[in-house]
Amino acid sequence: MQLIAIRDFLRLESAGGMILIVAAILAMVVANSPIASFYSDLFETHLIIGFGDYTLDKALIHWINDGLMAIFFLLVGLEIKREVLQGELSTPSKAALPVIAAIGGMVAPALVYVLLNFGDPVALRGWAIPAATDIAFALGILMLLGSRAPLSLKIFLTALAIIDDLGAIVIIAMFYTEDLSMMALYAGLACVAVLVALNVGGVRKTAPYVVVGLILWVCVLKSGVHATLAGVALAFAIPLGARGKDERDLAGHLEHELHPWVAYAILPLFAFANAGVSLQGLTVADLLAPVPLGIALGLLLGKQIGVMGFLYWGYRKKLCRLPEDVTWTHIYGVSLLTGIGFTMSLFIGTLAFEHHPQFADDVRLGVLGGSILSGLAGYFVLRFIAPPALAVGATPAADPGAKAKEAQTAG
Repeated sequence: MQLIAIRDFLRLESAGGMILIVAAILAMVVANSPIASFYSDLFETHLIIGFGDYTLDKALIHWINDGLMAIFFLLVGLEIKREVLQGELSTPSKAALPVIAAIGGMVAPALVYVLLNFGDPVALRGWAIPAATDIAFALGILMLLGSRAPLSLKIFLTALAIIDDLGAIVIIAMFYTEDLSMMALYAGLACVAVLVALNVGGVRKTAPYVVVGLILWVCVLKSGVHATLAGVALAFAIPLGARGKDERDLAGHLEHELHPWVAYAILPLFAFANAGVSLQGLTVADLLAPVPLGIALGLLLGKQIGVMGFLYWGYRKKLCRLPEDVTWTHIYGVSLLTGIGFTMSLFIGTLAFEHHPQFADDVRLGVLGGSILSGLAGYFVLRFIAPPALAVGATPAADPGAKAKEAQTAG
């Protein structure tokens, strides 16, 4: 049952990744077309929801980034909870490999960015942008490889990206929260307490969680903490698993129902709204400016250095081991794919420079450039250098990393 769920998850993510690519390309085309002004004006259109004195007045781009993306984070929270309690992160032996890789993949890119932007306090706000991995994009490319990518490699990338998402959530909560309203925050904490009480009380109906979750979202939005974190808090409170044959797994049900909407609608819409950057008048100097260069190199170089460096250290210290059908060349290919930041990198970029719109295009250029180069490099390594999945067990010596692994095992 667990294997079927993993395969369904991978299929949805990979298909969603292809749609994300189309949405990003479409945004670039529109942003550089005669209707570019319509494109920018559309997402600045204000939408007011509420009644009387109780209204939320936000531009359409903020409804997407603060509202719809909260649903994305709800799904991310459900995935994290499932993996921690039942899946690839449920035991230390299973979690060690992706956890070590994810930590390295967050630390090194941030250091690369900081080194290139040191001395500019405003630009330094973007240090976390290249630390993120877009699971849909990365899996989409990995699935294009077919049998050349072992299933265990896809599971490893999925677990790594989920831990990466958890790290991004912590970063957002700790470093991109300002001007707190304690009254709204206390109201939000009260909503969390109600959600926990629903869980402990054995409530397995969707409606009570949705109603309290909506109130929680409004409270978090008004508190100054980023509203998408309400989705994570709601996810962690939703009960996972069934205690009897007549009781449904509410978390699993919601994850199954939300996943197509997020993969095929919410994330593509986010990509279309945030990926459009005008190339008019773009020069080499613009591409080599500290912010876009720091993001691009953080994704392309920082990710592979961090993932490979930390994993090799963990392997030598016997803190983790590679799956039987995975070689170091496979791992290197995946380390390149983790440099596809896209969705989460763009999202963190909007938070980092929310009050500094002059960096908006720099963020998009850096994220798109670094993600495209990382995706192409990862595909090349896994397609033309790494051994096919079916051949790994038969000829492990085809890969230099496999030789070292075999020799250490024999020793």
